[in-house]
Amino acid sequence: MALTPGTGALAYANAVQAKLGQYYQVSPNGSSSSQFFVIIGLVATLTLLLTAVAGLGVLNTVVLQTRERVHDLGVFKAIGMTPRQTIAMVVCSVAGIGLVAGLIAIPAGILVHHLVLPAMGHAAQTDVPPSVLGVYQPWELVLLALSGLVIAAAGALIPAGWAARTRTAFALRAE
Repeated sequence: MALTPGTGALAYANAVQAKLGQYYQVSPNGSSSSQFFVIIGLVATLTLLLTAVAGLGVLNTVVLQTRERVHDLGVFKAIGMTPRQTIAMVVCSVAGIGLVAGLIAIPAGILVHHLVLPAMGHAAQTDVPPSVLGVYQPWELVLLALSGLVIAAAGALIPAGWAARTRTAFALRAE
């Protein structure tokens, strides 16, 4: 909790401790708590790992899709498709799905956030203040929705490069 300016944190903690009794422990906590930085580091690490797993999932899907469509790519190359157009076609094939996934995941994530945090607070026999539930700004939600598009495009770049480098003759014989 935040104190009003001019209120001493230690005096306030001692007063609350006296009211609650010996079974509760109250201590002032500064804004530069090491626990806060550990939690933020853990959340950032988990976010990076989830992003990497999502990117690898897209990579796997696009590799399978590209290998399955190698004959079609050979036909497109035979009639004049350039390597840049091949890369654009492969990346665009997953970009729409990534954008839709981001648009579906945002409301689902907010719903889970609004269901899980109060349940956790109830389990701890406390209430969760509204400021804990309303943490996302509209611009953050837009960036999060676009992150699905970015992850999909990034995961598709390696197979798209492979498809662009594949020789037309090899692609046409690949059935």
